[in-house]
Amino acid sequence: MTSLRIGGFSGNEEIIKQLALSFGEGRLAHAIILEGPAQERNALAAMLAQAAVCSGETRPCGSCPGCVKAQAGSHPDILTLDGDANPRAFPIDAIRRIRSDAYIRPHEAQTKVYALYGVQNMSEISQNALLKVFEEPPENVLFLLTTVSASALLPTVRSRAQIFSLEGARAETDVDPAYMEKLAAAITAANETDLLYLTADLSKDKDKLRAVLPQLGLVLRDAAVLRSGGSACLSGQREAAAALGAGLTREKLLSLLNEVQKAQRALDLNANAALLVTALCANLRAGAGR
Repeated sequence: MTSLRIGGFSGNEEIIKQLALSFGEGRLAHAIILEGPAQERNALAAMLAQAAVCSGETRPCGSCPGCVKAQAGSHPDILTLDGDANPRAFPIDAIRRIRSDAYIRPHEAQTKVYALYGVQNMSEISQNALLKVFEEPPENVLFLLTTVSASALLPTVRSRAQIFSLEGARAETDVDPAYMEKLAAAITAANETDLLYLTADLSKDKDKLRAVLPQLGLVLRDAAVLRSGGSACLSGQREAAAALGAGLTREKLLSLLNEVQKAQRALDLNANAALLVTALCANLRAGAGR
């Protein structure tokens, strides 16, 4: 009997144990949603995809042809679309191609894997197209969806997948919690001066900006979760998240989260900090309807 052995996900041992049990007993769901911080959820999805095409007894073995190709990103039975890197990665035509391809037998492995990262950026039209294959899933196909929050997906999609929340993977941060609480409140404040004042230093300090953006993203993620009736809080800023969730719809919160993630990507590409912060403030206020 094959077994799943995945390490390196501190704080998520219970999730790994559940996945290993389902994998070993051959009852892994045809669709899995991993929610939580991008690095952890996408890394776990990649490991599961590799395990699915591995031919070893303990998977992923790391040395069989399937593992080697998976690690190189060249396995013919693993298709990856990265909505975290490109929010436009899920056009309706791409989902329709996946839907048709899912019914074709795997090329080399026993399982065909569709790894869809950052599905919080998938439109409702594309989600509905994906739902059709979820409702009547073919054999030997595994869908791995990753997202900041499963609440970003349609209830019908969520109901046909197994959801795992990577709650224990919260990254350490040196950002002052009091500052983050004020920053979150400033997004919906009556005037824009509070937000401009709080972000003034970020325009001159890229290191601080790099620390603040992911933490703000977590607060917005938590707000969307709380707004949808969930309870998981990755940011440690439950009150700030609850306040945002009480004043904004889930759709607006996810839109704000998308703006923060766009700013992070721009910063990684060495964008001008002053221009980036100015644009982000304007986009956050506009997204919040202020």
